[in-house]
Amino acid sequence: MKLLLLFCTFFMLGCSQMHVSVYKENTPKLILEEFFKGQLSASGILKDRKGLVTRYFNVDIQASWEGKVGTLVEDFVFDDGEKQQRIWTLTKISESKYEASAADVKRKTIIDVAGNSMFMKYVLIVPYKDSTIDITIDDRMYLVNEHTLINESNMTKFGFNVGEINLVIQHVNH
Repeated sequence: MKLLLLFCTFFMLGCSQMHVSVYKENTPKLILEEFFKGQLSASGILKDRKGLVTRYFNVDIQASWEGKVGTLVEDFVFDDGEKQQRIWTLTKISESKYEASAADVKRKTIIDVAGNSMFMKYVLIVPYKDSTIDITIDDRMYLVNEHTLINESNMTKFGFNVGEINLVIQHVNH
């Protein structure tokens, strides 16, 4: 019985969600209006649910702000030549929260920022065969220096892991 209770306790702890506030004291401080400004470049990998790298990609990002509204135009080029574009609109709603939306994102989402980190979770509409599927993306980004942000994303469908994305975003001219 004790073993079962111990297992259940560890299982519940493993399922708990980490909150971005854990990083509130970390530096350098991530200020979206400062980092996502001007020309940025990203390189990354896409892994399947087993951890096998299935695609490589590069992204050119043009980021700008007008008042409390930011626009990120992301132009993706994958290793097989496929090109995609995603345009994010970010709206600051408080010191630590932003609302984010894009055409291929199911509904608006909230970005939480603390210290050097930002977290957001959203449903991405992904082309699949002759249709689309909805994939839940759990994005976690960490500013490691004033010019470099590391992004790790877990992808799930019906609560099951289907893959992950890892990328590094950097300012082009620094």
